[in-house]
Amino acid sequence: MTLNPLAPVRRHFQRWWQARLPLQDTLTLTQRNVYILPTGAGWMLALTLLVLLVASINYQLNLGYLLTFLLAGSAVVGMYLCHANLRGLTLHLLPPEPHFMGTSTAFEVQLSSARKAPRYGIALAVHGAGQGDHHWAWTDVPAQGQSSVQVAFKPARRGLHRVPTLMAETRFPLGTFRVWTYWRPAAQVLVYPAPEVPAPPLPPGEPRAGGTSTAPSQGIGEFDGVRAYRRGDPLKLVVWKKAAKSLATGTDDLVSRDAQQAQRHELWLDLARAALPGHEARVSRLAAWVLQADRLGLDYGLRLPGVEIAPDAGAAHRRRCLEALALCG
Repeated sequence: MTLNPLAPVRRHFQRWWQARLPLQDTLTLTQRNVYILPTGAGWMLALTLLVLLVASINYQLNLGYLLTFLLAGSAVVGMYLCHANLRGLTLHLLPPEPHFMGTSTAFEVQLSSARKAPRYGIALAVHGAGQGDHHWAWTDVPAQGQSSVQVAFKPARRGLHRVPTLMAETRFPLGTFRVWTYWRPAAQVLVYPAPEVPAPPLPPGEPRAGGTSTAPSQGIGEFDGVRAYRRGDPLKLVVWKKAAKSLATGTDDLVSRDAQQAQRHELWLDLARAALPGHEARVSRLAAWVLQADRLGLDYGLRLPGVEIAPDAGAAHRRRCLEALALCG
């Protein structure tokens, strides 16, 4: 790999330039924030026009003059159309959804145009260190309408991240000019820890405060608050999420809640009980336990350093536990 002595200077300038951009989830493109430069093809066209002009002057070719100025006029009109293709667009970032680390999240951006003519060849991407790092998502915007495009982003760690700087670009219609803009959204995206795969068995339940049990239950792969379905069990005790999954896999195994056992024990997911050496590995194990307990329809609590979430169930409780794991230091 060839070392570029100007690379550190370029990175420092890019960081300085991006820090000057305002944080906003809606951006209207004007002449003040849209930039234009010739592409490689544009510079080749300029060199060709120069050669044609010199040859026409040298040999006094009237048709050479005609061809030279016709191509030059086309390039000038293309420059105007290219700049106008991006100018006047309004970009709006929809609130990003949380996702798990290791998977790509897609930011949905809405492009709105009030112009009576359509706009073609609009591309968006996460701004990277070089052209090879850009993964463009292309779209056309109809006249006086809207279009949506999804831009992929894959963060390297869990936690709360600001949406990275985005870049919009067009080279329509001739490809001889590149028009682009930078955009710093103000939104943030929450990245959950990656759950451990395969999911480990749930930990044994702990005796409830004031309960009659003297020892924690001994799980055999699942929390003892559930058991195999028995004929005569009330339908309200059946774990229907587990039943739906069993039917989807072609089996008819049913699982019921053990009401007596559930009265004596509580399921607590404790970071200190995740017997793994690394902190991130323990957090991943708790994330797997949260998903597994939610899938079984169990009540479960979460214990982290400085945080304790009381036992509960449901989508809101699962989201609260995953958020606590994502922000766990």
